[in-house]
Amino acid sequence: MLKAILFDLDGTLVNTDSLHYETWREILRDYGVEIDRALYDSRISGRLNPLIIQDLLPQLSVLEGQQLADDKEARFRDTALSLKPLEGLLDLLAWIDTQGLKKAVVTNAPRENVNFMLEVLKLADAFDRVVLAEEATAGKPNPAVYQLVLGQLGISAQEAIAFEDSPSGIQSAVGAGIYTIGVASTHDPRVLFEVGAAIVIPNFTDKTLWQLLEPQFAGWVER
Repeated sequence: MLKAILFDLDGTLVNTDSLHYETWREILRDYGVEIDRALYDSRISGRLNPLIIQDLLPQLSVLEGQQLADDKEARFRDTALSLKPLEGLLDLLAWIDTQGLKKAVVTNAPRENVNFMLEVLKLADAFDRVVLAEEATAGKPNPAVYQLVLGQLGISAQEAIAFEDSPSGIQSAVGAGIYTIGVASTHDPRVLFEVGAAIVIPNFTDKTLWQLLEPQFAGWVER
């Protein structure tokens, strides 16, 4: 039986991808590193900031890397004051409430960004849990953060659906044994299928999603 629906934040609740991309381009250019979309998609999108910085700027100390990450996220927040929920999200959240299901955010984003974005989206009180990668033993693509939220909600992996837009997020949720729906807001659907998405949707208005969620689908997924 379905008991909870779990959401990534960036790219899933809201499409922040272009803002993050431009912010990373600007800040990395200060260090003489030029990036394009292909590099961003393969080495930045969905990853934790310390790993991104260690990968692209290995000469920085841990302290210097943390300062860069803080600067990058502050620049991002300055550009993100008019964010809007992904199309169909508010209807889906309302449906979840009518079904008596739990809902949670599971994200690699730093805490300050999470609080900021949920406030901007007017969703600060919308979720039963907000679980950050920094609270788990490892961030996405490791399944630890999803295992943590399952434990906090008191449910099994078979009782949840996860929505993720990035390969690392899908790998994390699938690795925890959760039926995972890819949201193709930031990556090609083929990439999301390749890493384990059960279905892929463009946004939360997709008919395939609503057919899956209709009450008569008592089993809701073929295991």
